[in-house]
Amino acid sequence: MDILHSAGEALLIILNYHRLGFLFLGVLMGLCLGILPGIGGVAGTALLLPFTYSLDTSTAMALLLGLGATTTTADPISAIVLGAPGHAASAATTLDGYPMTRRGEAGRALGASYMAAMMGGLFGAALMAGLLPIVRPLILFVGSPELLSLAVFGISMVAVLSGNTPLRGLTCACFGMTLAMIGSDPQTGTLRWTMGQLYLWEGLPLVPLTLGIYALPELCDLLVGRTSIVAKNRHIDTRTGLLQGIRDCGANWFLVLRCSALGSFMGMSPGIGASVIDWLSYGHALRTEKNAQQTFGTGDVRGVIAAESATNSREGGALVPTVVFGVPSSAGMAILLGAFLIHGLVPGPDMVTKNLDITYSMVWSIAIANV
Repeated sequence: MDILHSAGEALLIILNYHRLGFLFLGVLMGLCLGILPGIGGVAGTALLLPFTYSLDTSTAMALLLGLGATTTTADPISAIVLGAPGHAASAATTLDGYPMTRRGEAGRALGASYMAAMMGGLFGAALMAGLLPIVRPLILFVGSPELLSLAVFGISMVAVLSGNTPLRGLTCACFGMTLAMIGSDPQTGTLRWTMGQLYLWEGLPLVPLTLGIYALPELCDLLVGRTSIVAKNRHIDTRTGLLQGIRDCGANWFLVLRCSALGSFMGMSPGIGASVIDWLSYGHALRTEKNAQQTFGTGDVRGVIAAESATNSREGGALVPTVVFGVPSSAGMAILLGAFLIHGLVPGPDMVTKNLDITYSMVWSIAIANV
């Protein structure tokens, strides 16, 4: 009863027109940052943090979470329409979203991605609300061996996604790990493969790398072949199929549920970012959906649904270890942890006892932002 009372109080707090206005402002900024390649939720949250100093705690959290919860919602726009994901979190969406655009089904792909993102975000918020009182013993069991096993599982999924050439996929995954080792060692500070370049001290920048891998080859193909994005006699229609995409999510509700659960639970694990969750969910759908082996990668709407529902449900799951233990599961959550300290909130047991109403106001912020 105490939890329900706190949840009700939190809803009244967040429904204040002043806080709703700031939440809506955060949503607008999150969508704008998601559309622009290179400026992700982490950079946006960091830039927004100084503007929350004069706000009360609930309003500041609404503003920051409004931005963080919706940045990945706008990512699929460039991934689906142009075949160039704005950020690594929407890389898997490109595999099926872009072929749908080339067939003239951009609207359907966008409708499916929006609806899947909303359903995933609501699932993540609901899961956070339900797990907060009981999650403490669960998180304490996750240590280095478990994180290593998840990392190995994620790499093995690359081999699985490679179809008939698993060795080639595994080789590419290992090459990716080699590239990820460039920069200073996080524990000892030893410089690895920086070749004396200050630019490489923090590793290879993810955004230029992602755009280079996905956008440049596609642009070169269009240039060499002198072709357009959409096949002949077709045009990019981002409106006609929106309702069909929404119906696709309803028809594949169990896939949305499974991928949302996967995204939320993976989001709770520190170090597993949206880019990894994106591919894990896509791989899960590839292995479990009927005839997916033949249709995924050629413009199957289920691939878009699987990737987007998992990516957006991550935010609710990522908040759990941040709030309960003060252990941020991502860079965005680390910045949010700084906001906690600025506003006098101490992550830990107090957040699920004394400050339970503020904690549940965060849940409502994520839910309303996704809608």
